Order: sequence, then C-alpha cells, then structure tokens
Amino acid sequence: MKALVVDDSRAMRMILGQALKKLGFEVSEAGNGREALERLATLDNPSVALVDWNMPEMNGLELVRAVRANPAYAGLRLIMVTTETEVGQVREALEAGADEYVMKPFTPEALQDKLALVGASPH
Repeated sequence: MKALVVDDSRAMRMILGQALKKLGFEVSEAGNGREALERLATLDNPSVALVDWNMPEMNGLELVRAVRANPAYAGLRLIMVTTETEVGQVREALEAGADEYVMKPFTPEALQDKLALVGASPH
C-alpha cells in the first residue's frame, strides 16, 4: 500500500514516514498542499494521505477540499495529523472530507489504530 505524508516539517515527515514504513507502507512525501496535489497526480493510486493542517501555500484543510473535489481521488483516505485540537476545527476538517484526525504528539499505536479505522492498514 502507498501513503503520502504531507507536512511542512521535514522532521515530522520523517517520523510519520518511518512509522508508516514499519507498518508496510511505501511512502511519498510533500511539503505543502500544492506539492501534495502535484505528487498525487504522479502516484499510482495511494491508499492514504496523512495531512498536516498548518502549512504554507496550501494548508491541510484546503488540500482536503481539493482532493474531495476531484473524483479521481474518491478512494483516497485522508487523515489530518495536527496540533489543532479545537473541536470546531476537528469538525471542520471532517466536514471538508477528512476521514480521521490524529493529534500531535501521537504514538505509533494511535497512528496504526486510525489507519485501521479508515481501512488503510496493509496488514
């Protein structure tokens, strides 16, 4: 299974990427929403994208809306991975089309649980 990690923090991309690789994912990365859309256009059917909220150029919420507006990505599971914990923001992300929400900091187990919840677990 393929996963796309979208975060402007190189360190967070590395942390998420390593966790996903341990779970059996093939991982691609993008530094912001605009880059993620470009990467999605070249990736062969990724099953999940882990998306940060606060990024330059195009934030995570804008990316979720753009992905959900494109029928080509109908099967892509979207998980917001962010420090934004306000209930209104969680609701806004879910209403925009995010499938799940992971709060930073997170444990590998919490990430694995969320992946399983959205049906994007390679095992």
